Amino acid sequence: MAPILDTSIIVRYLTGDPPRLATRAARIIDSGEVLAIPDVVIAETAFVLASVYGVARSQVVETLVALVQKRNLVTLPAAKGEIIQALLMCRPSRRVSFADAMVWATARSARAEAVYSFDQRFPEEGIELRRDLA
Repeated sequence: MAPILDTSIIVRYLTGDPPRLATRAARIIDSGEVLAIPDVVIAETAFVLASVYGVARSQVVETLVALVQKRNLVTLPAAKGEIIQALLMCRPSRRVSFADAMVWATARSARAEAVYSFDQRFPEEGIELRRDLA
C-alpha cells in the first residue's frame, strides 16, 4: 500500500501557505513516489479551500481535478475516473456536496448494489439510491 496523504499536506501544497510547509508538501507530492489520497481527504480539502481560503467553487473543482490527475497519485477507495466525474458534478451548483460526491464515487467504483441516504440532494446518476429498507 502506498503512503497516504493527509489533508494538511494537500492544502499546503495547493495554497502555498505557509511557504515553509508548502515547500515540504511539494517535495513529497512532486517526488514521483506513488501516494494515495482517500476520498474523504479530497472532500475535506475542498471544504478547507472554499471555507478557509475563499476559493470559488469552480476553481476548487479545477484544482482538485488537476491534483488527482497527477500520475503518481492514486485515490482510495474510489477510482480516479469516478472521483473526477463526482467533482465535475459539483461544479454547476451547490446541490451536490463534495462529501456526497466522494461517497457517490466510492459507490460507483465498488459497484455497490445501492446507497442508502436520507439526503434529498444526494446524486443519483448511475447508482440506485435507497431512502429506506424497502
